[in-house]
Parts: sequence; C-alpha cells; structure tokens
Amino acid sequence: MKPFMDKDFLLSTETAKHLYHDYAENQPIIDYHCHLNPREIYEDRQFENMTQVWLGGDHYKWRLMRSAGVEEKCITGDASDREKFQKWAETIGLAIGNPLYHWSHLELRKYFGYEGILNGDTAEEVWQLCNEKLKELSARKLVERSGVKALCTTDDPADSLEWHAKIAADKSFSVKVLPSFRPDKALGIEKSDYLDYLRRLGRIDSFDDLKKRLVDRLDFFCSQGCRVSDHGMEAVPFAPASDEAVETVFQRRLNGQMPTPPEEKQFKTALLLHLGRAYAKRGLVMQLHFGVIRDNARRVFRALGPDAGIDSIGDAPSVKELAAFLNALDETGELPKTILYSLNPNDNAALVTVMGSFQSGEAVGKLQHGSAWWFNDHKRGMLDQLTTLSADGYLAGFVGMLTDSRSFLSYARHEYFRRILCELLGSWVENGEYPNNEKALRRIVEGICYKNAEKYFNI
Repeated sequence: MKPFMDKDFLLSTETAKHLYHDYAENQPIIDYHCHLNPREIYEDRQFENMTQVWLGGDHYKWRLMRSAGVEEKCITGDASDREKFQKWAETIGLAIGNPLYHWSHLELRKYFGYEGILNGDTAEEVWQLCNEKLKELSARKLVERSGVKALCTTDDPADSLEWHAKIAADKSFSVKVLPSFRPDKALGIEKSDYLDYLRRLGRIDSFDDLKKRLVDRLDFFCSQGCRVSDHGMEAVPFAPASDEAVETVFQRRLNGQMPTPPEEKQFKTALLLHLGRAYAKRGLVMQLHFGVIRDNARRVFRALGPDAGIDSIGDAPSVKELAAFLNALDETGELPKTILYSLNPNDNAALVTVMGSFQSGEAVGKLQHGSAWWFNDHKRGMLDQLTTLSADGYLAGFVGMLTDSRSFLSYARHEYFRRILCELLGSWVENGEYPNNEKALRRIVEGICYKNAEKYFNI
C-alpha cells in the first residue's frame, strides 16, 4: 500500500517520478485566468483565520458542505468562523474521491507544513497551527511562494483598473498582475439591469456607440498590460443579421423593450464578432467559456446572489454555431488566438476537432482546448482533456493549467495538474507508446507547465 499523498503522490512509474520531480515540479506559473481581487493584492491582505482564507467565497466548498447536510448558517451564514471551519473539516474528512480532498491537503502541506489528515477530530489542531502560520503570510507572500510570475484577473470594461496601476507602480512586488477584459455585462442585453450597466459605461445612444466605447475601454486595458479577454455564456451564438436589424434591436432595448430570443442571439453575435476582430487587431487572446447553466436554485440566488454554488453543466447545442462563429472571423483574417472551454465534457472531442480546422502557422496551437474547467478539474476530467487533446490535436503545444479561483491558496492545483500530466506521459513511455527521449520529454513537460503560456500570451 502506498503512503497517503507522499512525495510521489499520483506518480506510479519511475518515468513519471523523473518527469515530475526533475522538470515539472519547480516550473514557474502563469495563471492566465483567475478571479483574485487586485485590491487585496495591492493592499497585501492578511487573513485572520483559515475560514477567511479557505471558505470565504469558495462555492466549490459550499456545494460540498450542502451535499454533506451542513446547515447554511455554517456555510454562508452567521455561525462563527471556528464553527464553519469545524463543519468543513468534518465534511472534507469523508470526501473520498473528491478533488477538494486532495487540494485541501496539498494546500495544508504547501503553505502550512501540515503533514497530517484533516477531519473533525483534527480540526482544532489544524485551526491552531494554520492560524499561527497565517500571521506570517499575506496575499502577496502566498502568490510569490507559489512561484507565480504573472496572473490575469477578471475585470469588467467599466473598471477603472486603479489597483492594477498601483500594483504595477510598486516595484517591491515582482509578480505581474494583469487585467483581463470580461465584457459579459455589455453583451447581457436580456438582463433586467442592462440599461443601468450601459450608464456605467458612459453615454450610449446607439449600437455603434456601444461598439466604440468597448473598443476604447479595450485600448485602455491594453495600456495597462491586458493580454487576454474572457467571455462566459451558455453557448456561443451565431445568428448574423444586418447592421440595421441589430440597431433596431438595440434601440428597442434602450426604450425598455426586452428582445426576443432570436433578437438576443443576433445582438450577441454582432457584438462578439466586433470584439473578436478588435482582439485580433491588438494581438489579444480570446477565451470563450460555455456549456454552463447558472443560478439553478433561485431561492439561494435571491439570498446570496451569483457564484453561490448553484450552477451546473449545461447541454445547450453549441459546436455547430461555434464553428460558424470562428469561421466568420477566419474568413477575413481576423480570428484571434482563442481558447475554448466547454463545461460539458461530452464536447471535448468536438472542440478539439473544430479547433483543428482553424489552426495555422501564426502560432503553435493558435486555437487551444482550455484546461479541464470547474466541474471537470479533477483527476478523471484532467485525464480526459489531456488524452482527447493528444489524440485529436497537439498536446505538446498546450498552454496548461490555470486556477479559475478566488483563493490565494489555489496554486496547489498546478501541482495536482502537473502530477497527473507526468503520470500520463510516464505511462505512455513505460508502455512503449512513446520513446524515452529525454530532450523531447523535457520540452513537452516544461512547455505545458510554463513555457507555452509564456510565449502564447506574450508575457
């Protein structure tokens, strides 16, 4: 029996151990998609206790606790931080097979030096030890200790980016903290607060005004180091319409009339195409996240708002329209580097083959299959993404892992990913499916862990 999560955790062959310990383990990190708060980074936030740093805003943990029957007051309610931590410890202690079990213990070891096992019985021991260690840690120290070279936050076009500017001016912090352009609210014409949002952007009296204003904001983001955009949606729309038709839909919305579903799709198609062209012109990477159903439990949404752990994998058909959308940009030479993420793992093979239709000599892996995302960033999900990409695409050009997280402790997920990657590559070598070519293997591992992202995002 192997020891629990020892130094060779998830590594079963000598080749896998070699690839991980000699090439992957100490590679730097480019976290090209996260939800860290730039203000907390600038102010170098310190956390009073483990509940604040571990459970605050972490809807992954909230979902698991609800599944374990924990009452809401001990999750997002008014229970004390110590009570909430106790309930989390009791929950995680029995969460066999869940990636949160591995992540939590990786984080305890990486940041706090705790080699034991967290459960209800050890909760007080862990609470005391980690809270004492937190006195010496802070947002910046956690990022630096993780080996992060650059991270990209998620920012609305209306954001002033003041915290990014302050971080950039502070030469005592070596990590690049770059904004990402996330214009979801500008596309959300069907939302009840859409007109309020437009007022945040400025005076907008026409669809042309909106397009120009967004490009102006995009240029400002680029001046602050932006390298990447990001979009979240149920499905990638493609319903081309004339400029006049889209303007009519937009004018009706300005006058308080909600669009029909076909009109909504026409508007979003037109604006996404406009933004895609703007990204290509500026050399930005476009990220498309789709395949999700958000805010299923309206009761919880009314109480807690979005990102409360009430989303799920969706099954909206998207691949045909996605291909048509990419083709519309490709036809005019205006398809930017693009990363595709579907939350539905059933889409993996389809996405990789769609990507293959639009690759070119402009970049290695100009179109990327994004790392296993959200409900898929567990061992099986990562293996499925990696093996599908290798079978139908070019794994050696993959830009690797991201955190997609609000937690400063989440960089342990890169270790998890790298161990799984090296185990997969090692198994192929030891099974005679790939030669034991040291130079090639090193290039593949170091590329996927760090170097591919460094080049792809021009960081």
